[in-house]
Amino acid sequence: MRVEIEKQELDMWKRRITRKSSRLQRVSKKAQTKMNTWIPEKAHNLITDSIRRMVEITLNSGGWLPMNPVTAKGNLQEREESMKERLEFYRKTATIEGAGTGAGGLFLGMADFPLLLSIKMKFLTECSIIHGYDVNVYEERLFLLYVFQLAFSSDEHKRKTLSVIEDWNAEKERVKDMDWRTFQQEYRDHIDLIKMLQLVPGIGAVVGAYANYQLLDQLGETAKFAYRIRHFHEHEKR
Repeated sequence: MRVEIEKQELDMWKRRITRKSSRLQRVSKKAQTKMNTWIPEKAHNLITDSIRRMVEITLNSGGWLPMNPVTAKGNLQEREESMKERLEFYRKTATIEGAGTGAGGLFLGMADFPLLLSIKMKFLTECSIIHGYDVNVYEERLFLLYVFQLAFSSDEHKRKTLSVIEDWNAEKERVKDMDWRTFQQEYRDHIDLIKMLQLVPGIGAVVGAYANYQLLDQLGETAKFAYRIRHFHEHEKR
């Protein structure tokens, strides 16, 4: 009975994230594109380069291993509960970080991008370990980046990424050469509007705290269902 409920929740989530964006979201996208033209090119270059370096570190090293390692334990429900606990920790960390950098104006506001990306990747690394996967294996670090893209990308890219995750064992060889340009562009396009508001004097701290809380929440939900997909696929083959 529990398994059927978990599968129903998964199906509902997949339908929700693959449907067309609302009109408000599409209008926001146009506003974001306009705002990007107001941001100094130096700021854009810093953000892009930070994302690229973070991606390369993730793929080529164990840079996101937690200092106090979590462990895999229990059934799916228990593992998802462990993920929820870790999400609470990282969500608080991101909220504090967003408020601090948001209050610091343009310079510290730009610093928020690599800092927040680091927090997100550390959270995903712990999720992988909780589900019993070895993050020292390149393919598992690559999977983290696909979960990340599923959380923060356009409608079309979400559908493509979900397809890869749903057939990961077959797809991981085909996608092993990460297209970091697409990765960073999708990520930036998804979060730029709210994060650029963080650079505005007077409201940066409030916007930064709120944005980081919501972005971690979004990542937590995506990670939960992405690993649920793998769990069901692997158990159904046994």
